[in-house]
Amino acid sequence: MNGTTMRFSNEEKDVSPAGSYPEASGYGDYPTTGEYDDDLHVECPPHTTERKLVSRIDLHVIPCLCIMYLLAFLDRVNIANANVYGLAKQLHLTGDQYNIALVIFFVPYILFEIPSNLILKRLRPHVWLSINMFLFGFAMIMQGIVKSFGGLLATRFFLGLFEASMFPGCFYIIGMWYRRHEAQKRYTFFFSSTTLAGAFGGLLAAAIGKMDGVGNYTGWRWIFILEGLLTAVVAILFFFLLPDFPEESKWLSPEEKAYVAARLRADQGRSARERQITAKDVGRVFTDWKVIAGGFMYFGLIVPAYGYAYFSPAIIKSYGYGPIQTQLHSVPPWAAAFGFAMIIATLSDWTKKRAPFAIGCICVAIAGFSILISVHNNKKLEYAALFLVAMGAYSAMPVIVCWFNMNLGGHHRRSVGAAWQVGFGNIGGIIATWAFLAKDAPKYITGYSICLSFTVLSILACICYGTGCYLQNRKRSKTTHDLSLTEYEKTELGDMSPEYRYML
Repeated sequence: MNGTTMRFSNEEKDVSPAGSYPEASGYGDYPTTGEYDDDLHVECPPHTTERKLVSRIDLHVIPCLCIMYLLAFLDRVNIANANVYGLAKQLHLTGDQYNIALVIFFVPYILFEIPSNLILKRLRPHVWLSINMFLFGFAMIMQGIVKSFGGLLATRFFLGLFEASMFPGCFYIIGMWYRRHEAQKRYTFFFSSTTLAGAFGGLLAAAIGKMDGVGNYTGWRWIFILEGLLTAVVAILFFFLLPDFPEESKWLSPEEKAYVAARLRADQGRSARERQITAKDVGRVFTDWKVIAGGFMYFGLIVPAYGYAYFSPAIIKSYGYGPIQTQLHSVPPWAAAFGFAMIIATLSDWTKKRAPFAIGCICVAIAGFSILISVHNNKKLEYAALFLVAMGAYSAMPVIVCWFNMNLGGHHRRSVGAAWQVGFGNIGGIIATWAFLAKDAPKYITGYSICLSFTVLSILACICYGTGCYLQNRKRSKTTHDLSLTEYEKTELGDMSPEYRYML
């Protein structure tokens, strides 16, 4: 491949990147004739180059998804910033009611992730995602005017319901646009919307908090109202701007669509975009034990990640800072996490390796929790440990999600697998909301111990998943391919095809 021409045929089997379908050929999905033209050559359109085309894809796909998820994560965790300004006190929350308000978000969020991705495949992404974005923005505005614990629970429930489509949907879309060795930087940049949201949320809360008393509303109410309003307005714009799948994109010419489909198929196999997912397809995904391991990789990191997102303002406040200083001191760890994550992503794509970087980042988080659980009289060191926790957890998570998602072949396995990993993983969010209780302040020994245990679980799951991928690659390399398999059958198998090779 020279950057301007990509040819797919039975004679040119070396064009595929390492860890791909070495014999992929042709372009497009199932033809109406039921036959495949294995001698069809697909070239990059003469008016562009592969690099320019990928850059156009970057500009159309990544910024919109990043902004959308930044606002989603901001709306999800800004309750922690609001609590610093007296949310619990004004709503007369007692005991564990604040933690219950955090938990209720995850109930619909977990249950509706797989159904949401199935709907996303049936509808166009710009329709489904923008509608849900508008609705969770509206739910956030309503959260700003609640008067009781019951009202807070209701708005948090609907916030979780409408946000269920965001994260797995975005990862699904990104995975259908990029080859596997290109994906990590894009996945991480998108995922780093969470770290930017954390940093931006602290700064925004520090500014909005000064509106205390405006319109007879306290500062924490304005945090919800203004951030929800911003989300709803952006959602209207995104109905026209959000990217669809390559097959439906209006900003690509027919020749460019064919080329994008061909380069992806050389890396991942045929997508089966046009065939609807059935219940049998969903069940077949879970017959692969590696899919289960992928869920536990993410599950183990969700606990420390949400533990940090929801409770770091309270932890920082326990160091003796006032409300404004607490919000400002919450920003640097998030900023450091963003920079570290992008460095890791660049190195991971460059080396075409995932496992070493995932495990290494988790070890950084473990180092942070180890300091927090053992040091209680050195505020500067404890604050530095928060950097390690944020950098480690929020750098490992995008590597793990990219590694797992991009090893799933085709629309069917990827749409279900992506939603499964995120949905199951977010059960950890429920655990995280109960890890840090007010009675454990300021040492939070229980919370840090729980987070430390789950990071170890994530490492073990990574080792199991990586070993499974390695053994499958080794077995397939030693086994003679079943030449009787048709292209249709290979497409149905996805990454279970004997020609598929997993990225490690």
